[in-house]
Amino acid sequence: MRRFVLGWKTLGHGSRLQARIVNYADDFVICCRGTADEALTVMRDMMARLKLTVNEAKTRRCILPADEFDFLGYTIGLCHKAKTGRPYLGTRPSAKKVARLIREISEQTQRRYLAVLEPKELVGQLNRKQTGWANYFCLGPVSKAYRAVDHHVCRRLRQWLCAKHKVPGRGTTRFPNQHLYQQLHLVPLSARTRSFPWAKA
Repeated sequence: MRRFVLGWKTLGHGSRLQARIVNYADDFVICCRGTADEALTVMRDMMARLKLTVNEAKTRRCILPADEFDFLGYTIGLCHKAKTGRPYLGTRPSAKKVARLIREISEQTQRRYLAVLEPKELVGQLNRKQTGWANYFCLGPVSKAYRAVDHHVCRRLRQWLCAKHKVPGRGTTRFPNQHLYQQLHLVPLSARTRSFPWAKA
């Protein structure tokens, strides 16, 4: 991959096509204005010469703001200002990454852990997982993703507590959100956005 990026610059494709490569490891995006077709052709030709494989399933031309694409876990495309509704190009956590975190939380709160974990131990594990996730996914409008995670964590933790303590029903009376957050010290991701710069603007 390094050879491709270096060759792109050395051969002058970046300046000629006004196209910039943004890459991390083997993933990359070519950003350009009006030269996408030629940039795509040049990229494929260079990759073939370097005997590198292009992942055609992930390779496509994307025209913003009509389209959007995922890169490094973020969806890049049209966003809207929370207060004014004004559109802008930005990033948000991709639906795939949110769904993956939710699946992992469901795995961590399965009944098989009832006998081996105490509630505060489980909450500590959940806090580390979701806080680490949120430390990375903190760019752009994240409130919707954070709320989805908060809702799922509370629901799954409440179900787990009901099973552990043999409480019938959904447990909303015995284990309300206030109990989860204040007594068990579950971290609410939604509260993090209050300290974000755009929240104070």
